[in-house]
Amino acid sequence: MCELDGVAVRDLIAALKAQSGVPSKSPFGPADEIGMLNLMTPESRRDVMRRADVGTPFDLAVSLFPNMPSWTAAGDPSYQIWMSHTPRGNVVDDSTGQGAEVNELVSYSGDSILLYTHTGTHIDTLNHYGYRGTLWNGFTEAEHLGSRTWKVGGPDKFPPIVARGVLIDVAAALGVEILPDSYAIGEKDLKDALRRQGTELRPGDVVFVRTGRMSIWPDADRFMAPSPGINLEGARFLAEQGAMIVGADNLVLEQMPSTEPGNWVPVHTFLLVEAGVPIMEVVDTEPLAREQVYEFAFVGSAMPLEGATAAPMRPMAFPLLAR
Repeated sequence: MCELDGVAVRDLIAALKAQSGVPSKSPFGPADEIGMLNLMTPESRRDVMRRADVGTPFDLAVSLFPNMPSWTAAGDPSYQIWMSHTPRGNVVDDSTGQGAEVNELVSYSGDSILLYTHTGTHIDTLNHYGYRGTLWNGFTEAEHLGSRTWKVGGPDKFPPIVARGVLIDVAAALGVEILPDSYAIGEKDLKDALRRQGTELRPGDVVFVRTGRMSIWPDADRFMAPSPGINLEGARFLAEQGAMIVGADNLVLEQMPSTEPGNWVPVHTFLLVEAGVPIMEVVDTEPLAREQVYEFAFVGSAMPLEGATAAPMRPMAFPLLAR
């Protein structure tokens, strides 16, 4: 991918021109709400799917269930599910007005859920963080935030994502099953892992970093411990290579707690606000790692929750056949 609509791809990588602490204006124009996802084209989608072994799918999502590990540290709700209709309850309540005889015949079940949109395998959108009330591409809280949702940047604006995917197995490169708590994954770790795998990054890639954290899923106490993850240096390296999405197998993508003074989520703010790179978290990379599948066709679509700051996904990976 050397050019996109006659523009050199390198000139479209926002991270290369980002200023620390300043929301970037999109190289894709003043109306852009999806950032680096614009690097996808019909031809790039066709190219990766031509090489995909669709008979060997890898499911990268976790299941949702009560008491699952999830982000509740700031008071957000845990995942909840409850029955709103049961076969016997319908006979007793007759909520449908069908009468006892019909309700005895038709055993009707229904349920409802409550979840923080950043629960389970999900994608963060570009309205998730900003600087001083301003998001990616200059959208502002004053002008673009309604009483319930943002009017810009939600997952409903994301197109279906079909792209080359890359797994960077940092844990394996360091010879461990799981990285220590709070381990900072920097540029050298990423380059060493890529070199070990014989993998190169290309603009428009969906890049996943394996810390090994998913190997202890769903042990909430261990999974929720201070997370290893990429630091600001590592995030900058990936974004400057043209990563379209950056994700990981942990809860928060980045090293926790932050070591950057004055910012508790420096990787999130850099990727979302300065680089225009959506983030994926709680990605189950273990099946790919076991089979040493480092390059694959990635297929995924966000639940189209209008104006939300994230959305659940069930992404799939298909190994690439040799050219």
